[in-house]
Amino acid sequence: MENKVLKAMQDAGKPVRPGDVAKAIGEDPKEVSKAIQELKKQGKVHSPKRCYYEPC
Repeated sequence: MENKVLKAMQDAGKPVRPGDVAKAIGEDPKEVSKAIQELKKQGKVHSPKRCYYEPC
Protein backbone atom coordinates (compact mmCIF):
# COMPACT_ATOMS: atom_id res chain seq x y z
CA MET A 1 0.00 0.00 0.00
CA GLU A 2 2.75 2.47 0.95
CA ASN A 3 4.50 1.96 -2.39
CA LYS A 4 1.25 2.56 -4.31
CA VAL A 5 0.60 5.74 -2.33
CA LEU A 6 4.15 7.03 -2.84
CA LYS A 7 4.03 6.29 -6.58
CA ALA A 8 0.68 8.10 -6.93
CA MET A 9 2.15 11.13 -5.14
CA GLN A 10 5.21 11.14 -7.41
CA ASP A 11 2.99 10.85 -10.50
CA ALA A 12 0.87 13.81 -9.35
CA GLY A 13 3.93 16.08 -9.35
CA LYS A 14 2.38 18.45 -6.81
CA PRO A 15 1.20 18.33 -3.17
CA VAL A 16 -1.94 16.19 -2.90
CA ARG A 17 -4.58 15.39 -0.30
CA PRO A 18 -5.07 11.81 0.95
CA GLY A 19 -8.54 11.72 -0.66
CA ASP A 20 -7.07 12.58 -4.06
CA VAL A 21 -4.52 9.78 -3.73
CA ALA A 22 -7.27 7.34 -2.69
CA LYS A 23 -9.30 8.21 -5.81
CA ALA A 24 -6.26 7.88 -8.05
CA ILE A 25 -5.36 4.38 -6.84
CA GLY A 26 -8.87 3.16 -6.05
CA GLU A 27 -8.30 2.48 -2.35
CA ASP A 28 -10.08 3.36 0.89
CA PRO A 29 -9.17 6.90 2.05
CA LYS A 30 -8.63 5.69 5.63
CA GLU A 31 -6.07 3.14 4.47
CA VAL A 32 -4.33 5.77 2.35
CA SER A 33 -4.15 8.11 5.37
CA LYS A 34 -2.56 5.34 7.45
CA ALA A 35 0.00 4.68 4.71
CA ILE A 36 0.80 8.40 4.47
CA GLN A 37 1.37 8.62 8.23
CA GLU A 38 3.75 5.65 8.03
CA LEU A 39 5.60 7.21 5.07
CA LYS A 40 5.84 10.44 7.07
CA LYS A 41 7.46 8.56 9.99
CA GLN A 42 9.95 7.04 7.55
CA GLY A 43 10.78 10.50 6.19
CA LYS A 44 9.61 9.69 2.65
CA VAL A 45 6.84 12.31 2.50
CA HIS A 46 6.27 15.70 4.11
CA SER A 47 3.48 18.21 4.38
CA PRO A 48 4.20 21.56 2.69
CA LYS A 49 0.85 22.88 3.91
CA ARG A 50 -1.99 21.62 6.07
CA CYS A 51 -3.69 18.44 4.75
CA TYR A 52 -1.42 18.22 1.69
CA TYR A 53 1.47 15.82 1.26
CA GLU A 54 4.28 15.31 -1.25
CA PRO A 55 7.34 13.06 -1.55
CA CYS A 56 10.58 14.35 -0.03
